[in-house]
Amino acid sequence: MLTLPPLSLYVHIPWCVQKCPYCDFNSHGQHGELPQQAYIDALIADLKNDIQYVQGRKLHSIFIGGGTPSLFDAAQIARLLTQISLLIPFSEQIEISMEANPGTLEHDDFKAYYQAGVTRLSIGVQSFSSDKLNLLGRIHDKDEARVAARKASEAGYNSFNLDLMHGLPNQSFDEAMADIETAAALNPPHLSWYQLTIEQNTLFHSKPPQLPDDEALWKIYEQGQKKLASLGYEQYEISAYAKPGYQCQHNINYWQFGDYLGIGCGAHGKVTLLDSNKIIRTVKIKHPKGYLAAQNYTFDATEVPEDERALEYLMNRFRLISPIPKSEFEQRTGLSRTVIKEGIAKAKAKSLLVENEEYWELTSKGQLFVNELLSQFC
Repeated sequence: MLTLPPLSLYVHIPWCVQKCPYCDFNSHGQHGELPQQAYIDALIADLKNDIQYVQGRKLHSIFIGGGTPSLFDAAQIARLLTQISLLIPFSEQIEISMEANPGTLEHDDFKAYYQAGVTRLSIGVQSFSSDKLNLLGRIHDKDEARVAARKASEAGYNSFNLDLMHGLPNQSFDEAMADIETAAALNPPHLSWYQLTIEQNTLFHSKPPQLPDDEALWKIYEQGQKKLASLGYEQYEISAYAKPGYQCQHNINYWQFGDYLGIGCGAHGKVTLLDSNKIIRTVKIKHPKGYLAAQNYTFDATEVPEDERALEYLMNRFRLISPIPKSEFEQRTGLSRTVIKEGIAKAKAKSLLVENEEYWELTSKGQLFVNELLSQFC
């Protein structure tokens, strides 16, 4: 039977200084002054239109992503968070994350965003190599990356994350390990460490760079995981590592098939509706001009059919390292655990998964071959 999961909120701010060649997110290069006040007004109106989805819940977490949200000044972020709190009560331990890039703090420093109500920063460093940063089209250099991490540490945040990429163009094993060591020396409570992939509709897709071969990528991944563990970072998600107690609560709710409202250009949402026994996904108008001119910000709202709920849940949940309670599957999908009995048996036979009476758990092999694991349920 469906039950209401925790409710999060994703806020999308679509502008950045320039589009990176690997980025396939809904982001737009900045041209002239940004319409900060008008966009915040639109975000609040967008949230008001979705208020029926709250269903009496408090907000578990907020994630302000982009684009580059730190292009907006702290006063506008404070206004946004104040207005959100007037519409939906915050939980006592709410996590409020905001993405920021080194070199884009034109308006305010990190402390100002903390005073605006942000409790956690996610800083897009990607690499500490000037050569690699240039190849990735980043506007900051390695020194700015270090300074940004130090400032985040000093500003009072409950936690901050550094985003790192590996498998970069012409990246050697030693360069990849050096990035991990440099990041860890800055003592971030959380590290996101993920492989560069070439996505469609990006500059890298039309003009592919020279990437390390599969053998080199495997060595970087295998040894990088060992290094992160030796430095005190526990892997809790496929590409996320944290010191104990510093996991990103917003992302955990997402991967546990929790609910989240999505406001802003192209933002996605997923909501459980108890009265009608439905799960729906929403998508907002993608382009800033259309979004700012809209009164109804929703571009599309579709129901997740019952026969697709199990696979959607597993596609999300298998990203987490933690055991999967069987009761969670039933509460989040509204389905009996018996509907995936055949897939579980196949996965166990291939040593991808183990189970007991209360939960299922991925084996180390299952964690490495998630796509193969998922194929057992198709």
